[in-house]
Amino acid sequence: MELYILIEAGRIIGLGPTIGLIMMTGIAGAWLARSQGVEILRRIQDETARGQMPAITLIDGALVLVGGLLLLTPGFFTDVLGFSFLVPLTRDIWRKALSLWLQKQVQQGSITIRRM
Repeated sequence: MELYILIEAGRIIGLGPTIGLIMMTGIAGAWLARSQGVEILRRIQDETARGQMPAITLIDGALVLVGGLLLLTPGFFTDVLGFSFLVPLTRDIWRKALSLWLQKQVQQGSITIRRM
């Protein structure tokens, strides 16, 4: 699917603009991933300093990491998906879905949480 979208974009807008768009989304994604990553690290430090387990913030961190990796992968579909992991509004939706999935896995015994 990704290859088809790239070929069609190249056919419609040309090779140069297609490559330019891919490069621009990579640069914008790297900047957004870095800024969101720094904010998440600050929140983890704050929560840990207050003696709280930063569970939700760690999920945010995982989503930002995956989003950044997706933006490094050339292609428009992966870029859209990657940006959805990086933008706080859509990341909230992903976080809730992932949290529900993790909770279900724990309840089924597929995942075990050990506290130290």
